[in-house]
Amino acid sequence: MIAARQRWLKGLGLLALAVALTLGFLAYLRPAFMVDLTNMVLAWCG
Repeated sequence: MIAARQRWLKGLGLLALAVALTLGFLAYLRPAFMVDLTNMVLAWCG
């Protein structure tokens, strides 16, 4: 049970890292994309 939970958390961590790296790469390629994304997040948060 504990091993399965650790595996699941590790997979979730790797997924979060992949998302962060993808967003960073897109921000490098298209800075305007990151500005739009930031504005969307800020608008959604309030």
